[in-house]
Amino acid sequence: MTRLRPLAWVAVSGIVVLTAGGVMATHLLGDPERGLTAAKGAGDAHCRDVTRKAPSVLAGKERRSVGLEGVVVWGAQDVILRCGVNSPLATEDPCFEADGVDWVIDLRQSTPERKVIVTFGRTPATQVAVLTRAVRTDEAIVGLSHLVAGTPVSGRCLDTQ
Repeated sequence: MTRLRPLAWVAVSGIVVLTAGGVMATHLLGDPERGLTAAKGAGDAHCRDVTRKAPSVLAGKERRSVGLEGVVVWGAQDVILRCGVNSPLATEDPCFEADGVDWVIDLRQSTPERKVIVTFGRTPATQVAVLTRAVRTDEAIVGLSHLVAGTPVSGRCLDTQ
């Protein structure tokens, strides 16, 4: 019977550990749920409607299955929609309208790489995070505004008075 020398045993063990780590990293990086959580109000009927009607392709990115209520992901988290978040209150963050829906750019949560935008004056609110190097933010928001248009309106950030 051949016995492995201590140095050979260490080398074989190292290869096994590296291979297992590589497989785990590949699995985790390919997991569309990685780092995501459902919002507190994700079980709302409007959120179920929003996620059910979400398009299979958005801004050229394929929809990926996630097991989180009120959450839809396109691409490798290039666009993440979370329904059921709290609606922002009066804010100095930039506000804009797309297809009749008011949206606010959440400057506290946004980074140069990812813009976080939330519907304003709708309960439940919907948050969209867009990876800016992969998707044009305006294209994603225009593609999603019709989904949230049916959510009850309680206020506007762009007052037309």
